[in-house]
Amino acid sequence: MEKGENTMKELTIEALVSNLDEVIDFVNEQLEAHDCPMKEQIQLDVAVEELFVNIASYAYNPETGPATIMISIEGNPLSVIITFVDHGVPYDPLAKEDPDITLSADERQIGGLGIFMVKKSMDEVVYKYEDGKNILSIKKKI
Repeated sequence: MEKGENTMKELTIEALVSNLDEVIDFVNEQLEAHDCPMKEQIQLDVAVEELFVNIASYAYNPETGPATIMISIEGNPLSVIITFVDHGVPYDPLAKEDPDITLSADERQIGGLGIFMVKKSMDEVVYKYEDGKNILSIKKKI
């Protein structure tokens, strides 16, 4: 791998919905530095929003706590890996069954659509609970 082809940046921020813009700006700064196409950037932004808002809403409820967002851009062709780490309640969003999207909105159960969209738009979504931390990674090939 050529020098500069593999980069990793990290942001630790209070897991508050009000910090979402800062998280999105952090991610976009890295994506734009690697000339990420707009389509993939939008897909990543939507996934980051969904995952960060979930952490902010549920991980420490009713308290608050930190979330770390790590973005790694590597390889040729490029892949973007974004990892979310929090010390909140253990929760695997991937364990929930995908919603039946053949049903009408009235027939579907509420919730689960956001993580379903993340799973559909990313090449890989992996969750693990390790050392008292929720660790969720998404990967998108560019």
